[in-house]
Amino acid sequence: MTEHSANQAHAHQAHANLADADQAYAATGGRDVHTVRFPTATPPTEVDVLIVGAGPVGLSAAVELTARGVRVAVVDRARAATLVRAGAMGHSPRTVEHFRRWGLLQHIRDEWTFPPEWNQGIRLVTSLVGHELLAPRRPSFAGSSGGGHSAEEALRRPQSALQRVFLGHLDRRGVGVAGGWRLVALRESVDRIEADVLPEADVLPEADVLPEAAASGTPRTIRARYLLGADGGSSTVRRLAGIERDGAHATEKRLRLIVRTQDISDRVGPAPSGTNIVFNQRAAGFLAAVSTREWRVYAGPYPLDYTPTEAELLATAQAAFGFELDLELVSSTTFYDATRIARTFRRGRVLLAGDAAHVRTPGGNLGEGFGDVVNLGWKLAAVLAGQAPEELLDSYDQERRRHNWRIADHALERSRRSHALLAQLRRLGIPDDADDSPQAEARRAEIRARISQGALGAPGVTFDERYDASSAIWYEDGQLDTEPPWRADVYQDDPRPGHRAPNGLVDPYGDTLYDRIGTGFALLVLSADREVERALAAEALARSLPFTVVHLTDPAVRALYGADNVLVRPDQHVAWRGAELPAAGAGAVLDLVLGAGQVLGTIPDQVPPADGNLTVDHGRAVDQGPAVDQGPAVDQGLVADQGLVAAKAAVATGVDLAGASASVRS
Repeated sequence: MTEHSANQAHAHQAHANLADADQAYAATGGRDVHTVRFPTATPPTEVDVLIVGAGPVGLSAAVELTARGVRVAVVDRARAATLVRAGAMGHSPRTVEHFRRWGLLQHIRDEWTFPPEWNQGIRLVTSLVGHELLAPRRPSFAGSSGGGHSAEEALRRPQSALQRVFLGHLDRRGVGVAGGWRLVALRESVDRIEADVLPEADVLPEADVLPEAAASGTPRTIRARYLLGADGGSSTVRRLAGIERDGAHATEKRLRLIVRTQDISDRVGPAPSGTNIVFNQRAAGFLAAVSTREWRVYAGPYPLDYTPTEAELLATAQAAFGFELDLELVSSTTFYDATRIARTFRRGRVLLAGDAAHVRTPGGNLGEGFGDVVNLGWKLAAVLAGQAPEELLDSYDQERRRHNWRIADHALERSRRSHALLAQLRRLGIPDDADDSPQAEARRAEIRARISQGALGAPGVTFDERYDASSAIWYEDGQLDTEPPWRADVYQDDPRPGHRAPNGLVDPYGDTLYDRIGTGFALLVLSADREVERALAAEALARSLPFTVVHLTDPAVRALYGADNVLVRPDQHVAWRGAELPAAGAGAVLDLVLGAGQVLGTIPDQVPPADGNLTVDHGRAVDQGPAVDQGPAVDQGLVADQGLVAAKAAVATGVDLAGASASVRS
């Protein structure tokens, strides 16, 4: 059964069963985000930035840019997003930092679709009711989840819940979002880009009066200074802009299923584990709650040309639950262990973000999309406000494309190791859940030992978002030659230019450094000498640049940052640090950080070339035609981004800037 036919076959039954699901929501106080509808509207004819794609990345870009005074509009050919088609569920601590900076974290927390007490860490099990193979770090009612972290360090909410929050935020600010509009053409001139969009007649809502373009069938032209493509792995924007992709095609496929149950509390209890990784002879991968009645299950791998039957898929799902139950197949989505990354994230006035720019082995790709948005947002705003030349936008491609290749290479290798482990365990033989014999217990002990050997966290994936190939970072002499290599399993706070600024508390009442920095540039002054502060503040004022000065007197903070003054960009990355300004002064520092170094020819010798490609090809296959449609990004493959046991990250990542015994808060 194909994905389309499966969805059609079950559409009517799915709607019929929503009443039962709604009752479950009412019983627990949960939110029903089964369907999030995009506004029915006609897009404006002129904006600063047109965003194509109303997924979480596109809508978050609108949130980011609107906060910076940029006029935006969002269009999407779809008219709704659905819970059962949602991709990512898990969001890393770094992503939660972005939610908090946007002022939307609590709104997102409020949109849970199953009781939060179901989140008990990631359990490795033989089935939902079977044997535990590796215990998770369970949350403590009296304190943190272990490792000294706050409850804000990681979050599980479906994409549709994020979209609902983003849409509400944008609606309150009068930002236009229009569903049912398909991009058909792009034309770029010296100072603008024009996009032709057509209404999707087959999904137009019932209405007495349709938009004029719908009635005539003629395109509507939207003029913008820049266009951001956030329209998914099969991006129309990328195709129209002529941007090819690099990376290897998949050799097999897997399916992400959403299955709907009846009330199974008599077997699993009223608060079952909502996030599980299953290892048995028939099922493997995540079994994760999406709502109180719907669960995500993985099936495969399958040959690319093979179409499993519905009966096969449901049998796999039942094996993951570990007992007989009535299951309804609500949706199935194909995904691949493969990497496809755009050759550039910018071509002229067209920019790419999220899956439109990079699709990879499942696990955290949505978070990388949010990282794209945060990196790009302040740069676009600075260019549009006349505070920076358009060359600043080149650094977006330099920084984010290199970073995404690192993450993609790790994700692919991690997936291969995980599947090799599963194959080993199945050759060894995973006992049936009902087998309680001494031999079966001994076999499970051996399986636990093998899983534990590979149970490494991946804090580098979460926090080591280093930008070491940028023309807009003032690197220190010799820095790029001496930095340790990027590693997924290692992370230490690194305050050198290009790295994420270490975060921590600045007062005893929960305010973090990132809260204090806000959305503009910030200078951390960590000594009594204020000469650098006065010079940079004056230069920022002359440029009308948003600028905050933060004085921190704790010696531990000075020791952590390793300099008297640290300039932090709006995306929370260190741009420059030092005891005194370079000979060229404050203006030269801001020129380079704002992209003018390329124009003025003042980039220090150690800064990499503007294309950001410090390595050549890495042996990756180049684009040789249309790639297999990889579908929406999903949040987890066989194992989590942070390894087999980690619940998104578990490293102390900062000092208590206020002197209290607390680690970084997201």
